[in-house]
Amino acid sequence: MTVVAVTGGTGAPGATSTALALLLTWPLPAGRRVILIEADPDGGSILAGALQGRVSAEYGLHQLGVAHRQGNLVDAFFRQLVDLSDGRRERLLLPGLVDPTQASGLAYTWDPISQLVAGLGSQQIPHDVIVDLGRRGTTGASAIVARRADLVLPVVRGTLPSLAQAQPRLTALRNDLDTHGTGSDSIALVVIEQGRYSRQEIGKHLEAPVLGLVPFDPERARVLSDGEGDTGKRFLRSRFMRAARTTADAAINLAAQRRMRLAPRPTSGAQLPAGPEAPAPSDGWAQAAAYIRRSEPEPRPEPRPESPAEAEPAHRPAGEEAGHVR
Repeated sequence: MTVVAVTGGTGAPGATSTALALLLTWPLPAGRRVILIEADPDGGSILAGALQGRVSAEYGLHQLGVAHRQGNLVDAFFRQLVDLSDGRRERLLLPGLVDPTQASGLAYTWDPISQLVAGLGSQQIPHDVIVDLGRRGTTGASAIVARRADLVLPVVRGTLPSLAQAQPRLTALRNDLDTHGTGSDSIALVVIEQGRYSRQEIGKHLEAPVLGLVPFDPERARVLSDGEGDTGKRFLRSRFMRAARTTADAAINLAAQRRMRLAPRPTSGAQLPAGPEAPAPSDGWAQAAAYIRRSEPEPRPEPRPESPAEAEPAHRPAGEEAGHVR
């Protein structure tokens, strides 16, 4: 499995939109799924933004603190997932906090969450995981997620203010990963192509490789940040989303290379119990996910689970009692 943590900075560099674009374009061989965990301590934005309130705010990360204290974390985790893939439960979202004050209730839950995430790759239906840590998620209690991730992807823009703000953050992140994580070689930049600095200049200045370039396209970005515009084929064929797919491919390949260099890390061998059905967003999001699925190259055959019913569920938004767990 692959676990990537996406992080941003001040000045709205586009971390959440980038993470959501990765979720929608992530390559999925037969029998795999991908989950986006919106883990920004300052609060999530996808429910009110991209999904335009079509999924109830009762779903999300804030439910996991209480569930952990009650010994029910795994089941609660799957119950909070929102299906963005036309009912196929392939592209799943764990919505973020609805109130930043809820972050304190997760202080002792991040370690168990990161362990749960590590175990998702050994399940009958394996999962890749994208974690949106926002601006502050690489510090404090949630930093353990970045420390255990295969890759940490800071999103920056090619402008002087963005680079100036990113440099001290990356220095602190690099020190933390070298001291407490698996090493700062997990850092790879995603650059929004705004500003006059080139890929090479940005990588040299920030002392980190550039994994991917995403066009500066406010119109396409607003589809992901604010739910404005069409999510159909034209959107999926846009240079913006093609760049996200290229970045996703590069992340998977780099993570695999890095895992080969590291000593094997034990993961939980126990099978996680199946969760309940998840709600789904609007028809547009379902069609977008379905189009991505049809557009993907034919995957190499992999064993599929014996029974689809054994796979964990996900909720569906819009038109189908969004937010209702089946």
